[in-house]
Amino acid sequence: MDFVTIDFETAKYSRESACSVGLVKFLDGKAVDTYYSLIRPPVLYIRPDFTEIHGLTVDDVKNAPLFEEIWDCAILPFIENLPLAAHNAPFDMGVLEAVLDWYELAIPALPYFCTCRLSRKSFPKLKSHSLTSLANNFGIIYNAHNALDDAMTCGKLVLLSAEKFGSENISDLLSAANVEMNMLR
Repeated sequence: MDFVTIDFETAKYSRESACSVGLVKFLDGKAVDTYYSLIRPPVLYIRPDFTEIHGLTVDDVKNAPLFEEIWDCAILPFIENLPLAAHNAPFDMGVLEAVLDWYELAIPALPYFCTCRLSRKSFPKLKSHSLTSLANNFGIIYNAHNALDDAMTCGKLVLLSAEKFGSENISDLLSAANVEMNMLR
């Protein structure tokens, strides 16, 4: 059960406005490493309603690195060749593609899957499959909308799904749950 979970928080609705990223590396079904960074968005502005959600302000990110400064030296090496998992993956992968496009960085062929879709297949009787609802349902205590905590919670959900299906690796899990592995561009 080897994979990396990823979560972004954004400064506004445009996806290139990433203002934090959290990643957790899982090897043999255990969280073995984490990476978290604030990110200075291309336009130094954070919508007040977004601050209410994730708590980040312009003061928090004004001296943070730009995404292009952490991609090649930190994020990409952290991911290695492992599949990515994100809760509501279309959003997080959209953010990743948008920031890579913004800084004119090559978009690698990274495999990824959506833990929201996985949780719907794994636990179909639950009323809500939002990250917070799932965490509450399974007794996972975390700081919602903190990118690192969201990524860790996402990984715990993958492991719960693997346990339910009796899967020992991501490929078997996705096959058992009938969830597709996608590729970044």
